[in-house]
Amino acid sequence: MKVFIPLAAIFISCIVVGSCFLFRRATNSVQLGTTEKNGNLLSIWNYDGKIAYEDIINATEDFDLKYCIGTGGYGSVYRARLPNGKVVALKKLHRLEAEDPSFDKSFRNEVKHLTEIRHRSIIKLYGFCLHRRCMFLIYEYMENGSLFCALRDDIEAVELDWSKRVDLVRDMAHALSYMHHDCARPIVHRDISSNNILLNSKMQAFISDFGTARLLNHDSSSNFTTNIAGTYGYIAPELAYTLVSNEKCDIYSFGVVAMETMMGEHPEVIISTLLTSSREDIMLYKILDSRLPFPRENSVARSIVLIVSLALACLSANPKSRPTMKQVSKAFLARKSPLAKPFHEISLAQLQDNNRSWLEGGSTEASIGLSDE
Repeated sequence: MKVFIPLAAIFISCIVVGSCFLFRRATNSVQLGTTEKNGNLLSIWNYDGKIAYEDIINATEDFDLKYCIGTGGYGSVYRARLPNGKVVALKKLHRLEAEDPSFDKSFRNEVKHLTEIRHRSIIKLYGFCLHRRCMFLIYEYMENGSLFCALRDDIEAVELDWSKRVDLVRDMAHALSYMHHDCARPIVHRDISSNNILLNSKMQAFISDFGTARLLNHDSSSNFTTNIAGTYGYIAPELAYTLVSNEKCDIYSFGVVAMETMMGEHPEVIISTLLTSSREDIMLYKILDSRLPFPRENSVARSIVLIVSLALACLSANPKSRPTMKQVSKAFLARKSPLAKPFHEISLAQLQDNNRSWLEGGSTEASIGLSDE
């Protein structure tokens, strides 16, 4: 009997120790699973909308307005800090069609395609969530907001000096050229505006909101739309009567944003002049943002002439007369010769005239007034 008591004690001790070990292991497994789930949120969003939905609800307190950082034609944008500490931009879409099975499949296919886009000047689309209450897209977060707001803030506008503005327009051109010409399937943005050009901490530009109009169009194989996609003031004039949104519409919108970047304000008056038969000789230097000093560095002056010249070509009322984004992108890479005349003597009418020779087969340099003919 004395032998059995120690054996029983040992047996009970083993059970207790074993139970503690199994409990601790189970606890660790749960913690590990939670950590892995939170750590892989960005990768699993493409496959499990419910997980993303629960985390986003907590991060935004059920889409409380205090987290809203902007509102556009397709939805409202929220700033959300995830459980792993990462900050993302969340676009909650207005249209609620997630319950439509055909839309669900189309939406997922389009998002999968858009998440494969990789370009240094295009906002990363991490994934999406489809839920019976709402649907949203999850994007990379940009610290300095939109170009629209920066240009309308005197302090930020001055921080965006001529060199940064030239880089900004150039990066936009390269990104749009990539979307139109280098993706597996060409992507038409449909809503290029200064509100959709976002700035990071270094004031570098990134195109955002790409593909939203296409995502919300059931017939994504067609460019025809029953609604005019885009932002007032940036929409190509032909879209009002053709209802066909194509790359030429993006090119027009790019022209508006490029001019806005150089002028510091929306180029409404310039566009109105271009759409009339008026040949008023507007001098280039007079339309530039007066908050910045006169561009005296030759390389900067040449780049400004290039940008305004390209923008004027993109703003042509005739879509067929507009250059492609590949042509625009290549113009930034071409060798820049000295200006044919002093910067303060160059007019918009002269740049328009030179653009015609470029689009008819002339050299890039001749088109922007960089060399004598």
